[in-house]
Amino acid sequence: MLLGVSASGPGKRSSSEGESGRGLESVGFGHRLDWLLAGAGVAGLVAAATLRPSEAGAAASQDWPPFVLVSGLLLIGLVANDDGLFAAAGHRLARAASSGAVLFLGSTLLVGVVTAVLNLDTSVAFLTPVLVYTARSRGGGEAPLLYGCLLLSNAGSLFLPGSNLTNLIVLGHLHLSGAEFLARMWAPALVAVVVTAVVVAGFEHRALQVSASELTRPQRPVLGLGLVAVGVSTVLVVIVPSPALPVAIVGVIAAGIRVATRRSPIRQVAETLGPPVLIGLFGLAVALGTLGRAWSGPATLLSHLDLWETAAVAAASTVLVNNLPAASLLAARIPNHPFALLIGLNLGPNLFVTGSLAWLLWLRAARSAGARPSIAKASRIGATAALFSLAAALGMLALTGSR
Repeated sequence: MLLGVSASGPGKRSSSEGESGRGLESVGFGHRLDWLLAGAGVAGLVAAATLRPSEAGAAASQDWPPFVLVSGLLLIGLVANDDGLFAAAGHRLARAASSGAVLFLGSTLLVGVVTAVLNLDTSVAFLTPVLVYTARSRGGGEAPLLYGCLLLSNAGSLFLPGSNLTNLIVLGHLHLSGAEFLARMWAPALVAVVVTAVVVAGFEHRALQVSASELTRPQRPVLGLGLVAVGVSTVLVVIVPSPALPVAIVGVIAAGIRVATRRSPIRQVAETLGPPVLIGLFGLAVALGTLGRAWSGPATLLSHLDLWETAAVAAASTVLVNNLPAASLLAARIPNHPFALLIGLNLGPNLFVTGSLAWLLWLRAARSAGARPSIAKASRIGATAALFSLAAALGMLALTGSR
């Protein structure tokens, strides 16, 4: 899934043949894990539909819009990437940045905007190779941008409903438009991004001191289908209360045009979507959503918790079962503190690799660009960032009165 993603134009790899061989081995292992996840999801879906059909139907009704939406956004991201929009942004950022610190600040803004508008999975899948290349084009110091892309994508996924699948799963009970959601969550989301950026910069401050080398002139991006698709999807996510199907239609049309004109092979589209992983996570989400409806335990637990405790339980759940199934389980019934629940579900994944789909996409995108990310290092930085950003976001949530 997304194994072929690279920056449009600059996607040159610096890895040796030995590293490439190890990369291919990890690719094969990753595909096996994808199909194991798909099998587990299908088994959970069948069991839920067989044992508790009515609860399974309700869970599926709540869970399908997020998966349809992210599919559309990934397709739009693919078209935008093929048009060179992400690579051009990275090139211009590298040329404009006067120092490593300015480059990191610009990258933080870029990741935050792409995450908010096109979903965190799109951000890590398409921006990771671009940012790795951007850092290398300045002479090194790729670690802040590499690890920052993952952690800031998780942190920035609180801005809009479509920024994270968990938002839509929990919002199934609230029926808020994108503008209404933004009005409630912009402050906690902003402080979460700022705190996460500060933590990453603190861990990688030495790499930010690398001076820039001579930069090549970037290829001009194509200002056409990709840009239009991004603009239309942004408007739909902000204005339409249920944007899943409209955004998916935009994505299918944009990708379909590329396939029809032979700009993007159908295999690339399939790899971008990664059906085994989406099917697996959907099946597990429905299974746990069914459990949450048939068993009152999770709802009873949450009903006795305050804002801070709700976020803590949600964050721990993401590490145990991934944030999407955790959202389906914990939001099977209307939660007392839905926004605190979202803060835990969205920032908790920075604790460890099991937390979200974004980790898997980030690892694959980074390796496709020749980088060698460390899960242990990402977890050390992420755990620190998660703890401080959770506290800051919850404090801002309490201050603004959005419970």
